Amino acid sequence: MIEVKNLTKKYGSHKAVDDISFVVNDGEILGFLGPNGAGKSTTMNILTGYLSATSGKAVVNGFDVLEHPNQAKKQLGYLPELPPLYLDMTVKEYLNFVYDLKKVSMPRGPHIEEICKLVKIKDVYHRLIKNLSKGYRQRVGIAQALIGNPRVLILDEPTVGLDPKQIIEIRNLVRMLGKTHTVILSSHILSEVQAVCDRVIVINKGRVIADDTPDNLSRNLSDDHSMSVIIDGERKAVESALKNVKGVKSVSYVRPHDKANEFVVEPIMGYDIRRPLFQLVTENNWPILQLKSNELTLEDIFLRLTDETIDTSNLERSLKARKEVSVKAEDIIFETEEKEDAE
Repeated sequence: MIEVKNLTKKYGSHKAVDDISFVVNDGEILGFLGPNGAGKSTTMNILTGYLSATSGKAVVNGFDVLEHPNQAKKQLGYLPELPPLYLDMTVKEYLNFVYDLKKVSMPRGPHIEEICKLVKIKDVYHRLIKNLSKGYRQRVGIAQALIGNPRVLILDEPTVGLDPKQIIEIRNLVRMLGKTHTVILSSHILSEVQAVCDRVIVINKGRVIADDTPDNLSRNLSDDHSMSVIIDGERKAVESALKNVKGVKSVSYVRPHDKANEFVVEPIMGYDIRRPLFQLVTENNWPILQLKSNELTLEDIFLRLTDETIDTSNLERSLKARKEVSVKAEDIIFETEEKEDAE
């Protein structure tokens, strides 16, 4: 759906974007992360045709943004960090203005009505935009991006300045839009990215330094792959049973929790023990009161990858190496399981 290849943007001797390449697949929600000045907005502005690249190319649904700008822009809906709203217009006037501006051929009334229903702004359709709350203004901004039914949505900080309730509402909206659109989401709220996005790209100093799912980034960057689990059951019986779970490398007792007990369970590299663990406690009627991973959170990952004191090239090599090791481990486990099934 979107292909960015060797994209570079220079301002004099400064490289805002430095030879980056990535692909966004059809129907994917991609989180685009990076500190201020990393090159996120520059990349998104090149994708939308607002800026030209110094070199490289950006292709949207088969159309090169530079060579076929009009066709490429028809595939895109864009919400900048500051929504391009005309405050003295009503919502109705503004959306009709955008409809004309985009030269949309779809039936005007039904199309705008469907969008208003989708983003839940029908109740403010006749109100002046300047009298709307920040949350409603963001919704109107998303509505203008949806006019023309573009295949791709690029949302730059869609929840900035919103209260917690509004953030949840916009997050749910983005998740719903992801079912019918390809979405690139830039945000500084990392819990939001983790909750919504299928994949994450981290950019720093104009270069892509990580590209994977949040879970895989956590797994490949973490030195600790263990899980903490609190199980309501007799300590020795639970500990003994945990050690016999397929894929478990070691079990350590931590402390009691009322009638329950906390353990740290370390799996074999690349092995997901959650299903066999659930099967064990179900068979023994031991309630799980808590289960959490001790791997890095997305916030930890972001801070580590963008730390100015760390050589990111080493981190990139480390991520690649760990990813390869993880894949090999999964192959070995799969082969072992196949042999066991055959026996």
